[in-house]
Amino acid sequence: MRVYYLFIFTFFWFLFLQTDAISHRFTENEAIPLWVNKVGPFRNPQETYLYYSLPFCLPDKIEEKPESLGEALQGYELIKSPVVIQFGVDRPTTSICMKELTPREVETFRYAVRNQYWYQLFLDDLPIWGMVGEVLDGEPLNNDKLYIYTHTKFSISLNGPNIIEVNLTSDNPVLIDSSSKITFTYSVSWHSTNTPFRDRFHKYLDNSFFEHQIHWFSIFNSFMMVIFLTGLVAIILIRTLRKDFQKYAPDLDDFDDGTVGDDSGWKQIHGDVFRPPKQLVLFSALIGTGHQMLFLITCLIFLAIFGTFYRSRGAIATAFIICYAFTSFVGGFGGGGFYKRSGGNSWIKTMLLSASLFPGFCLVVVIVLNSIAYSYQSLSYVPFGTLFAISVIWGFVALPLTLIGSIIGKNYNGESNNPCRTNTLPRQIPDKKWYLKPWVHAVLGGILPFGSIFIEMYFIFTSFWHYKYYYVYGFMLLVYIILIIVSVCVTIVSTYFLLNSEDHRWHWTSFLSSASTAAYVFLYSIYYFIAKTKMSGLLQTAFYFGYMSIFCFALFILCGTIGFIGTSIFVRRIYRILKIE
Repeated sequence: MRVYYLFIFTFFWFLFLQTDAISHRFTENEAIPLWVNKVGPFRNPQETYLYYSLPFCLPDKIEEKPESLGEALQGYELIKSPVVIQFGVDRPTTSICMKELTPREVETFRYAVRNQYWYQLFLDDLPIWGMVGEVLDGEPLNNDKLYIYTHTKFSISLNGPNIIEVNLTSDNPVLIDSSSKITFTYSVSWHSTNTPFRDRFHKYLDNSFFEHQIHWFSIFNSFMMVIFLTGLVAIILIRTLRKDFQKYAPDLDDFDDGTVGDDSGWKQIHGDVFRPPKQLVLFSALIGTGHQMLFLITCLIFLAIFGTFYRSRGAIATAFIICYAFTSFVGGFGGGGFYKRSGGNSWIKTMLLSASLFPGFCLVVVIVLNSIAYSYQSLSYVPFGTLFAISVIWGFVALPLTLIGSIIGKNYNGESNNPCRTNTLPRQIPDKKWYLKPWVHAVLGGILPFGSIFIEMYFIFTSFWHYKYYYVYGFMLLVYIILIIVSVCVTIVSTYFLLNSEDHRWHWTSFLSSASTAAYVFLYSIYYFIAKTKMSGLLQTAFYFGYMSIFCFALFILCGTIGFIGTSIFVRRIYRILKIE
C-alpha cells in the first residue's frame, strides 16, 4: 500500500512540476526566451500545426518546453525561437535569417497566406498572435499577389521587474515568388506602465462581449422563468395533490389513516411505482456518473470563480481530469447505493460501468479524432504518452475510488426505504393518449431547461471556438443553478402526469425528460456551426462535432440525474404521506 501511495505522489508531483514555475521577475539585460507554438487557418481553431511546418527561420538547436497534461491535450508544442529579447533592452531592426525560397517553400507560404494562417507565440507566459501574411487591397485571392510579413516588431511594457504587456506588429510585406530572397527581421522596444502585475491578463478579456447587457438580460430572463415555473409547479401540485388527498382524508390531519380508493390515478400504482427500472445496471451507472458530474461541475465552477484558469495554459483541462478522478468516489457511492436499494446483486458490473461509462465514451471519440489528426499531422493529435498518463490516473485513482465508493454506498446507503411495498406481479399499464406517453415526456421535457441556458451556451461556444477567454464564471454559476431548478420542476410535473395516467415507469422517463436538454444543445451546436462560424474541412468539422458530442453526453448524464433526483424526492414524498400499507 505504501508503494501505491508513493507512486501516486510521484506521478502528480511530476504532472504538476511540468507546469511553468518561473517567478516572472527579471533583471536588467536578462535574456527572456520567446516560445513559438503553432500555426493554422484562422477560421479553424483546432486545425493547428507545428510553427516550423512553415519555412520560417529555424534555430541552431531545437529546444522544446516541457508541457503539462492540459497543454498536451490542447495541442501546445512550444519551441524556443532564435529571436533574442533582453529585459529592458531596446533592439533595432535585427536580421533573423535570409532565405532563398525553394518552389515547395513558396507554395507552402502561398497556401498559408491564401488560407489566412495565424501563429501564436509566448513571452513570459503572455500569448501573442500574428498573421503570416496578407492579400493587399484590391488583390483577389485567386491570383499570385500574395505577400508574407518579414518584419516583426515587439512592443513590450514593463512595471519594475515584471513584463506586463506584449504587442506584436507585423510589417514589411514581401511578394511571395520563387525569384525573391526574403530576409526575416525583428525589433524590440520597451516602455514603462503603471499597470500592476496581477492585472496583466485583463487586456485579453473581452469585457464588452461577455458583460454586454444582453448577457445580464438573459440571466434576468432565466431567473423570471424560474420564478414563473416554480410558482406554476407549486400551484398545480399543491392544488391537485390536495384535491387527491381529500378523497381519502377530508381533514388533512387524518393522512395517517388514509387508504386507497377505487378511482384511477397515481395512488392506484403504489404497488408498482418503486419497482426497479429496466436495465438496472446501466441506469445505476448513469445515476452514479451523474452524481459525480453534479459534484464535479460544482467544484470546477467554484475553483474557476476563486482562481484564474485563463492565466495558465491547459489549466482547465488539467483541473477537469484531476477533479474527475478524485470525485469518482461520489460516482461509486451514488451508483452503488441506488443499485443495492433497487435489489441488484451484480454490483461489480455497476461499479465497472460507472467507472468506465464517460471515460470510455471520451476514449472512443478521441481515437476517432486522433486518427484524423494524425493523418493531417496536426497538433490536435493527442500523444500516446498523454493518453497513457490519463490511463494511469484512471487506473490508479478513479477506478479504486469508484470501487471504494461502491462498497461504502451499497453497505451504508443501500437499504431500501421505499414507503410502499412492491407487488410480485407488475400492474398492466392502461392505454393513454399520445401526449401522455413516456417518449413524449422525454422529447418535450428538455425544451424549458434548454431555453434557460441557450444564451449562456452562445457565450461558451463563442469563447471556445472564437479565440476568447471565458472568465465570467459567476454568470455560469447562476445559469447552472437555474438549470438545476428548471430541470427539477419540469421533470416533477412530467412525472406527476405520467403517474396520474397509471404508468409506473417513471425512472427512465424522469431521467430522459431532463436529459433531452442535451439533445437540444446538440441541435443548437449544429445551428451554431452553420450560422456562426466559417469552419470547413474534415479535421475541423470532426473536432467540432467530436467535442460537442462529449460535452452533450456529459450534459445528458448531468441533467438526467438532476431530474431523477428531484423526481425521486417528490415521488417518495407523496407516497409517504399516504402511508399505504
